[in-house]
Amino acid sequence: MVYKLNETIKKLRTSHGMSQVSFAKMLGVTKQCVSNWENDNILPSIEMLVKIADIFDITTDYLLGRTTSVTVDVSKLTEEERSHILMLIQDLKKYNEK
Repeated sequence: MVYKLNETIKKLRTSHGMSQVSFAKMLGVTKQCVSNWENDNILPSIEMLVKIADIFDITTDYLLGRTTSVTVDVSKLTEEERSHILMLIQDLKKYNEK
């Protein structure tokens, strides 16, 4: 499978309910710039890759397809909240095994 940065950017943006306009404003670029990235016309700069990763709280390695693992910072959650998240993850794994 060929990794597509443009598809990852669009998937992240849409899964977070952002329009191209609102995403562009967060990054300090134009809507056309975001559209060009998502249509694979141009690549974002290294500076933009870092900003995109920061917005979605992911690593640049994940954004670039170098890793598929995602980490979540749960340090500010209570032990009970962490337990609930772990149970949800276990349930999702069981569901996906079916």
